[in-house]
Amino acid sequence: MAKYVLLGLLLLCNSLLAAAPRVVTLSPHLTELAFAAGITPVAVSAYSDYPAQANGLEQVANWQGIKVERILQLKPDVVLAWRGGNPQRQIEQLQRFGIKVEWIDPQTIDQMIDALAALQQWSPRPQQAIDAAQALRKQEAELRQQYQQSTPVPLFLQFGQQPLFTASRNTLQNQVIELCGEKNIFADSSVSWPQVSREQVLMRHPQVIVMGGDAAHAVSIARFWQPQLNVPVIAINDDWLSRPGPRMLLAAKQLCTALHPTKKNTEKE
Repeated sequence: MAKYVLLGLLLLCNSLLAAAPRVVTLSPHLTELAFAAGITPVAVSAYSDYPAQANGLEQVANWQGIKVERILQLKPDVVLAWRGGNPQRQIEQLQRFGIKVEWIDPQTIDQMIDALAALQQWSPRPQQAIDAAQALRKQEAELRQQYQQSTPVPLFLQFGQQPLFTASRNTLQNQVIELCGEKNIFADSSVSWPQVSREQVLMRHPQVIVMGGDAAHAVSIARFWQPQLNVPVIAINDDWLSRPGPRMLLAAKQLCTALHPTKKNTEKE
């Protein structure tokens, strides 16, 4: 009897695996969202390196475009695309061949979390998507509550060096700053990613510089601003800060802890 029960369970598992939707992700942050939702894509984009399992998957997109013919051969149930990085013309080609495309373009942390929860419809483990989204909402609420009473510190969010770019209020990166209770000196810019000059930055007197990278990069940035500006430079994991995916909450936690080292962060790792 036990043998037949085991056989039945194996057949059921195989049936469930076979029925799992075939998903293609066309950017690294979409790959991260998919895995967080319990989805293992059949193909991903270049630089999809998190989680580690993504490194072994076939790549069908890079900065030059997407491999339309190969995606058609894979017969996905859905392609997850990003307007900020995927060419509209090639996406429309896929759609003309009957491929379903879901655009995921979160402009806020809440939208990113909503997108994760919505992926339950393509997940073989939909509850994982729901649970992951709820966990992120909890982390966001805890950070906001912990740091909302902090005295705002004017900071400069630096991307690049020559030329210099920063982020305005209309970005997820600015929301990371706000979660820590701080003030982005270029939040009032009319464009999302303004190019700024050294003089413009100095005129706004930031007390902290935040950048994506490692400690060695932070040292280089600090030297770039001296002697006119001698302030702390905080290095945040670049992937956490730049990719609009689940690890943005880790970027916020890293930044808040660096800015407020005396505060005990109650969020669990």
